[in-house]
Amino acid sequence: MPSYPYRTTREDLRVPLPDGTELYARLWRPVTEEPVPVVLEYSTGRLTDWTATDDARRHPWIAGHGHAAVRVDARGHGNSGGVASTDDSLAADGAEVVRWLAARPWCSGRVGLLGTGAAGDLALRLAALAPDAVHAAVVACPDGPHRLGGAVLAADGHTRATDRLADAARPPDPQYVGDAWRAMWLARLDALEPPLAGWLAAPAGPGPAATVPTLAVAGWSDPSAAAVLALAGSAAPPVRAVLGPWSHGLPDELLPEALRWYDHWLRDLDAGALDAPALRSWRTDHWCGDDPWPSPAVREVHYGLDGPLRTAGTASEDRWVHVRSPQHTGLNAGSYVPLGRPADQPPDQREEDGRSVCFDSRPLPEPLDLLGTPSLALHLRPEAAPAPVAAPVAALIAARLCAVAPDGTSTLLTRGVLAPASGATDATVLFAPTGATVPTGHRLRLAVSSSYWPWIWPGPEPSGFALDPSRSALTLPVRPPTPPAEDLTFRSPTLPLPPPLHLTEPLTARPERVTVHDIGRREWRTELSPAGDGTRTHPDGLVRAEETVTAYRVLAATPLSALARTDRTVRLERPAIGWDVTVRTRTELRCDPTHLLAHTQLRAEEAGNVVFTREWRHRIPRGGS
Repeated sequence: MPSYPYRTTREDLRVPLPDGTELYARLWRPVTEEPVPVVLEYSTGRLTDWTATDDARRHPWIAGHGHAAVRVDARGHGNSGGVASTDDSLAADGAEVVRWLAARPWCSGRVGLLGTGAAGDLALRLAALAPDAVHAAVVACPDGPHRLGGAVLAADGHTRATDRLADAARPPDPQYVGDAWRAMWLARLDALEPPLAGWLAAPAGPGPAATVPTLAVAGWSDPSAAAVLALAGSAAPPVRAVLGPWSHGLPDELLPEALRWYDHWLRDLDAGALDAPALRSWRTDHWCGDDPWPSPAVREVHYGLDGPLRTAGTASEDRWVHVRSPQHTGLNAGSYVPLGRPADQPPDQREEDGRSVCFDSRPLPEPLDLLGTPSLALHLRPEAAPAPVAAPVAALIAARLCAVAPDGTSTLLTRGVLAPASGATDATVLFAPTGATVPTGHRLRLAVSSSYWPWIWPGPEPSGFALDPSRSALTLPVRPPTPPAEDLTFRSPTLPLPPPLHLTEPLTARPERVTVHDIGRREWRTELSPAGDGTRTHPDGLVRAEETVTAYRVLAATPLSALARTDRTVRLERPAIGWDVTVRTRTELRCDPTHLLAHTQLRAEEAGNVVFTREWRHRIPRGGS
C-alpha cells in the first residue's frame, strides 16, 4: 500500500436505526488518538461485492489523509436489515446514520457526504435533513428527472428501474449475515415494488439544491451536467463545480479536489479549496475558470433561422418549414448515460441530419467558443393529424446543434427536446449545457426533428409540426477565447491496489450496441449490452455473474409501435458452502396515445429452483400524475 500521512485500519460494523433495523457498514479509520471527521458514502449499492473494488481504492486513501471513511448499505440492500424503502425514507435513514456517526467517540462531530449518480442525488437530499452534523458534500453526476423538456425518457429510465429492482431483490450474503439470509431474502422479495411507475408519475422539477458547501462534478456529456451547472450558480452556501471530458462517475483525478474540500470544511485546514473559481470547465483542449457563475463574460448571440442560419427546400410562397421525421430519427444519439465505452458517444451525425430539417450557417470566419445552455425559440403551427387523438401531448420537438467540418463531418455539440402543450404556437427548447470550441471554417448546423428514438418516447401521431423561420431564433452562450489555465490541471493520486478480482468474460460477448433495419417490415431494432457483463470471482470466494440486454424497437412510420425492454440476470454463488441464487428481472414498456404501459417481472431462484415470482402491470399517464 502507498505511504500516506496516516496508517489506517478497517472494520465492518452495523449502524442501528431508531426502529431497530441495522445497516451494514464498512469503516476505514486513520490511526490517531485525536477524533477525526467522517466522510460517508451511503447508497443502495452492495459494499461487499458491487462497490467493493472502488471502495478498496478510494476509502483507504481518504482515511490515510486524516478522515474516517464509511460505506453504508441502505435499508433492504446488501447485508443491511429491513426491506427496500422509498427515496424519502432512504434520506431519512441516512440522516440517522449521520447522527450516529457524529456521536462516535472517535468522530470530531463533523460529517462530509460523498455520492455518485443516485447516491449523489441522495447525498444532496440527506444534507438538508441533518444540517447540524453535515458540513460538506462532494457529489458526482447526481441523477436527474425521468422527463426531459416535458417528454418522457425512453432511454435509461426502464433500464435503471430494472437494475434497481434486481439490486433490491438480491439476497444478503450468508458469509456476513449467517443462516438468517434466507428469511431476510424472502421478506425482501415479498415487499418489493418496481420504482418505474413512481418515477414517471412524479412531476418534473429541479433537482435538490445545495444546503451545505458542495463540490459538484460531472462530464459534459453526462445528463447531470445541467444540474451541476445549476449548482455552480448557487449564491449560498459555497459551491464549486467542475465539468470535464469524463464519462459517468467520479474520476480519480478529482479525488485531490474532494480531499481539499473536506479538509477545508471538516478540519479547518486552509487547503485553497475556495481559491478555485465557481466553475472549472474543459474546453475542447484546455481548462478554463469562470468566477462568478453565471459569468459576465458570456454573452448571448442570436441566430435567426431565416438569416444567419438557413435551410433549403422551402417553397418561396410558403413561409412555413414542415418537420415530419421518421420514427427512427435518433438511433445515432449515443448512450444517454455514457460509461466510457466506445459505443457510448454519438457518431457522425450526417445520417441523423438527413432525417431532420437542417439550418446551416456560413463557414465561421473565426473560432466560436460556447459555454452554457443554448436555447431555441420557435413559432409553430401544429400539423393536422389524420384523425383526432385525445392525447395530453402534441408532437415532439427535438433539436441538435452540430459543428460541420469542411469535409462534411457533422459533430454533435449539444441537443434538447420539448413536448409542447397541445396547440401551442410558441415554444422554447432548452439544450443540454455545452462547453466547446467550433473551429474556423466549420459551419453551425441546427437540426430539428419530430422524433428522437430511443431517447424519447414518440408522440401519439407522426404528423409532426411546421415552424416559421422568420419568427424563430437560436440563442448561443458565447464566451471570449481564453488561454489554457495551467493551475487548473487535475492529476490522479496514487491509490491503493484493489483486491484481486478475476473476470471471466463470455465466450461469445454481445456487441455493445447493434442496430438492425428490417427493410420488409420497415422496422428498426437496437440492442445494447454493458461491456462489464461476465463472471467475477471475488477474493472472499463469492462468484458473481451478470448479464443485461436492453432492446428498442420502432416501425419507421408508426410511433405507437415503440417498445423498450431490459432483461437483467444476476447469479451469486459461494461454491465452498453450496450457496447458489439467481435473480431475473424484466421491464417492458409500450405506449398508447395517452399512457405508457409497463410490464415488470421478477423471478428468484435458489439452486435452480424458483422460490419467488411476481409480475406488475402499470398504466402511467404520459403527462404525469
